[in-house]
Amino acid sequence: MKLNFSLSLLTATLIFMSSCQNEKKLPILGPRAAETVTNPDGTTQVDTVYKTIPSFSFLNQDSVAVTQDTFKDKIYIADFFFTSCSTICPTMHRNMKDIFEKYKDNPEVMYLSHTIDFKYDKPSVLKKYAEKLGVDNGKWQFAYGSKDSIYKIAENDYLVAVIEDSTAKDGYIHQGWLVLIDKQKRIRGAYDGTDSNQVAQLMKDIPLLLAEDKK
Repeated sequence: MKLNFSLSLLTATLIFMSSCQNEKKLPILGPRAAETVTNPDGTTQVDTVYKTIPSFSFLNQDSVAVTQDTFKDKIYIADFFFTSCSTICPTMHRNMKDIFEKYKDNPEVMYLSHTIDFKYDKPSVLKKYAEKLGVDNGKWQFAYGSKDSIYKIAENDYLVAVIEDSTAKDGYIHQGWLVLIDKQKRIRGAYDGTDSNQVAQLMKDIPLLLAEDKK
């Protein structure tokens, strides 16, 4: 049920995102709330508060803590995978590497891949994976954490469904979204990492997001 719910939610936001492309500004996705704020002159107004990615701390491929500070003043693309995945992960990360190569010289763009295999994908395994992929540097972080911490941030914050399932081919079921996060830690896009057309759209949306901070 969680998988279907997250899929429906992100499908709806993708449709909305597509409708906003002509505005040359990406939408802010996910839950939002109206809050009353007080201005310096004492007047009040209703402001919209958007969902943001909360503070986190995981171990990266070098067994060093990766936190929100790692991505300070950066936009980044996040995904959820596991190193022994034989279904969607290889395609996702081949496509993600294409994005990495295109923007590798831009210091404002980073990448964050969370493993959902809390049993096997320890930092040393992630290190070998990153080296094999050819992206073992500070721009692309591979994150390991407890099941509760990774699964919670996936479903509650990135809106990506992940499930441990012993009946599944590789023991896990997860969605292949590449989630675009802005410098304020808000979700600005979600793209099927196995779909070449959506990955191409993500490549086009990155400069749009970067341009927001230049205005």
